Amino acid sequence: MVLETTLKVPMHCDGCAKAVRTALRRTEGVIRADADHGRDEVRLRFDPQRVSEEQIRERIREAGFEPE
Repeated sequence: MVLETTLKVPMHCDGCAKAVRTALRRTEGVIRADADHGRDEVRLRFDPQRVSEEQIRERIREAGFEPE
C-alpha cells in the first residue's frame, strides 16, 4: 500500500525546497517527494510499512525546517 499526503513546510527559496526534497528522497520508504517553496508544501508518496509520517516529519526537521 502507498499513501499520499501534503505537508505544510515553510520554505524561503528554491534552495530550501531542494534541501527538503533531498532529505526526503534519501529516506527509506519515501517513493516521491516534491517540495514547492511558493506554496510552502511538500507532496509525498510513501510506503507506511517502511516509514511513518512522524519519521518523515523528523527528517524535515533534521534538514532544518519545521513542518506544520
